[in-house]
Amino acid sequence: MIRNLTINLAKCRRLVIADSLNGKHRICSSGVQQNKITQPKKVNVMEDKSNFLLPNNQRFVELDSSQAFDNLTTNEKLYAHYLSQAAWNGGLIVLVQTSPESPKIFSLLHRVFVAEPLENLKQSALKSGVSEDDFQAFLVYAGGLFANSGNYKGFGDTKFIPNLPAESLELILKASKAYENDNTHILKLWQNTKNAIYGLAPRLTSLGLANKGVTTYFSSNCTEEDSNLVNDWMKTKLIEAYICRTFKTVADDGLPLYTIHLASVETSSKPPLTMDKESYKGAYFQVTRGDYSPLLKIVNEHLTTAQEYATNDNEKNMLLHYVKSFKEGDLSEHKEGSRFWIRDKGPIIETYQGFIETYRDPSGQRGEFEGFVAMVNKEMSKKFGSLVDGAERFIKLLPWGEDLEKDSFLRPDFTSLDVLTFSGSGIPAGINIPNYDEIRQNEGFKNVSLGNVIPAAYKEYTIPFLSDADKQLLEKYRVSAFEVQVGLHELLGHGSGKLLRQNADGTFNFDKEKVKNPLTDKGIESWYSEGETYDSKFTTLGSAFEECRAEAVGLYLSLVPEILKIFGYEGQEAEDVTYVNWLSLLWNGAAKATEMYQPSTKTWLQAHARARFVIMRLLELEGGGLLTVEESEPGKNLLLTLQKDRLATDGKKIIGDFLVKLQTIKATGDFSAGEKLFNKYSSLDEPWGRWRDIVLMHKQPRNIFVQPNTFHKGDAVELKRYPATAEGMVASWVDRFPNTKVDDILEKLAKENSKYFADLEPLTAA
Repeated sequence: MIRNLTINLAKCRRLVIADSLNGKHRICSSGVQQNKITQPKKVNVMEDKSNFLLPNNQRFVELDSSQAFDNLTTNEKLYAHYLSQAAWNGGLIVLVQTSPESPKIFSLLHRVFVAEPLENLKQSALKSGVSEDDFQAFLVYAGGLFANSGNYKGFGDTKFIPNLPAESLELILKASKAYENDNTHILKLWQNTKNAIYGLAPRLTSLGLANKGVTTYFSSNCTEEDSNLVNDWMKTKLIEAYICRTFKTVADDGLPLYTIHLASVETSSKPPLTMDKESYKGAYFQVTRGDYSPLLKIVNEHLTTAQEYATNDNEKNMLLHYVKSFKEGDLSEHKEGSRFWIRDKGPIIETYQGFIETYRDPSGQRGEFEGFVAMVNKEMSKKFGSLVDGAERFIKLLPWGEDLEKDSFLRPDFTSLDVLTFSGSGIPAGINIPNYDEIRQNEGFKNVSLGNVIPAAYKEYTIPFLSDADKQLLEKYRVSAFEVQVGLHELLGHGSGKLLRQNADGTFNFDKEKVKNPLTDKGIESWYSEGETYDSKFTTLGSAFEECRAEAVGLYLSLVPEILKIFGYEGQEAEDVTYVNWLSLLWNGAAKATEMYQPSTKTWLQAHARARFVIMRLLELEGGGLLTVEESEPGKNLLLTLQKDRLATDGKKIIGDFLVKLQTIKATGDFSAGEKLFNKYSSLDEPWGRWRDIVLMHKQPRNIFVQPNTFHKGDAVELKRYPATAEGMVASWVDRFPNTKVDDILEKLAKENSKYFADLEPLTAA
C-alpha cells in the first residue's frame, strides 16, 4: 500500500534559502570535496525537543467527499453511514495498539471537549492565565492525537508531545467544565498520563521492541529474540499473527509464558482457536481471545445494521463473515469475507475493515485495525480500468521473466474512490488488498486509488533541494504523476510476482527441474514451505522490501508511452509526467526519507521511507551521474539533480536489474539475501549521516485531514463538513463520539493491559 504521499505536505515555516544553483561550495555525495570548506558543527537533531512538537501553524486540510456523497441514493447513504460507524469505532482499537497511554490521553481530551462548547473552554482557559498560543498548541496536539490514533505519528512512528508547558495544559484541564463536573476523574487521568505525555526518554521516542522503542503488539519486556521465538512457535501451529498481540509473563516454574491474545468479542476458550499452555524450546505458549472485545462488539453492531442496506449477496456475505471473524477471533472468517469482497466488482460504496496493515508491528506481522468507506469516482476509474485491460501485456514487460510471474493474471477490480471515512493511524493514497498470500496469489485482489486524498494532500508546502526549473515541473505535474504511480504501484507492483512454494503434499507450484534462479543461473534452492508466508519469512524487512519492489515497478513502467496515454498524456507532456514521477520519488528518498531514520539505534521507522531511500541510493551509486546530490550550502542546503535524457536508457537498466534481484529474493523467500541487499543501500554512510541534519532543518509537518461525519435522521442521512482547522478537527471528533461511553471502554482496556507495560513506567517518570 502507498501509505502516504511522495511529498511531506504542510507548511511549517518559511526558511530563507539561497538559490541552490548559485552555491559556490559543493560536496558531491561521492565524498569528493570540490572546494575547501569548514565543516558545520554536528548537531544531534533527534535530541532536539522541537523535533517532537507539532507547530501551532500545523496545516489541517479538509477531505471533501460531499459531491460523491450527494449523488448516492438514500439506501446507499444508509449503507455508507453504518459502515462508517463501524470503521470509526474500530479505529479506536488503534489507540490500544499504539502505546499504553494513548487510550487514556484520548479519554482525557475527549471528555474535556465533549463537556462544553470549544469557545467556552477557550474563554475559561484564557481567564485562568493560559495564553492564546498555548491554547492553540493544546488544540493542535489534540488534533494530532485524533488523526494519528495515538501519540506516535502514523507515518514515521515517532512520538509527538504538546507544544505547551505541562503547567499550561493542566490549567486548561482545570478550567474545563469536565473538571468542574468530575474533578476527581479528570485529575486522576491527568496524573496517570502527564509523564507519559511529555516523556522523551530515548526508548519512548519511537515505536519498537524492548530497549529500542514502545509497542503494545508485545508486552514491554519482549525483545527481538522473544519475537523470533514466538514466530517460530506460531509457524508450528500454522497461526498467522494478523489479529493477535503477545504478552510475556513468568510461569509458576520460572519459565517464560507467552500468551497469544486474539482479537474477538468472545472471551471464553474455544479450541482449536484457543490453545492451552504447552512447552516449546524452554518456554510456554498459550492462545486466548477477547482482545479489544467491547470495541469489536460495537463494530459488529454497526456492520450487522449495514447488512440491511447491502445491495447484493456478495456485500451481505462479506459483512456476515467479518462479523463472525470479529466475534470469534477466527482469521479464516475474515479471509472468507475478503473473498466475497473481491467478487463484489465495481460497487458504488466500497469498504474494507479489519486488522490489515502490518507496518507498525516491530516484527512486521500483526495488523493494525483499519476501516475505510468510499464512493466511486467514475472518470478516474475508467482510466484505471484501461490499465487493468492492458495489465497482462504490461506485466510481460517486467524484467524477471515468466518463471517468477504468477501462472495466470487474476484480473482485479481497480477503481478510484472518494474517501468518506478512513479510520486508523493515517490515510493512504492507494491500496492493494487483501494481504493474505493464498488469496492474492490464487484468487485475486482489489486495487483502489483514493482520488480525493491526493489533491487534498498537496495543499501548500515548500520544496527544498531542487532547481527552480525542477520545482516548477514538480508543482505542475505532481498530482498527475502520482496518479500514474499509484496505478502502477498497486496494480502491477503489488499485484505482480509469484511466490515459489512447496505444497502440503510435497509438490511444488513451479517446475523444480527447469526453473533457474536468474541471479545464479542455478536451480531454485529455497522456497516457501507449508505454513510460511511472506510476512513470516521477511518479518521486519518485509514491508520496506515489498514497497521498494512496487515503487520500482512504478518507475520502470512509467517509461512506457502506452501507459502514459491511458492517463491522457502523450508527447512532451508524457515525458514531463514520467520525469516528475522519477524526480518526485527520488527527491522523497533524498529530502524526506532520512527523517524516518533513527541514528541511535540505526533503524528505519517507516517502510516507505526506507524503500525510497534505497532506490535513491541505488541510482546515486550505480548511475554514473544519472542522479547526483550535492551540498550546495555547507551545513544548510542540498541540491538534487536528475538527468532526464538518461531515464529511458541507463535508468531503465539499473531499475530493471534491481527488480530482478528484488523479485527473485521475494519469490524464493531468501531473507538473508534481501537483508544484505537492503543493508547495502539503506545504511547512512557519510555524507548522508551528516546530510540528515540538513534534511531535518527543512522538515515540515504532514498535513492533518479533517473528515466529515454522517448522521441518520429520520429517513435521511446527512453529511456534515468541518472547517480545515484545529477547531474543526476537534469538533468533528466531538460529533463522532458525542458522549463518554467510548472513554469508559478505552480506560478499562488500558487498565487491563497496564500490567504488561510496567517496564515503561520508570521511564515516563524520569
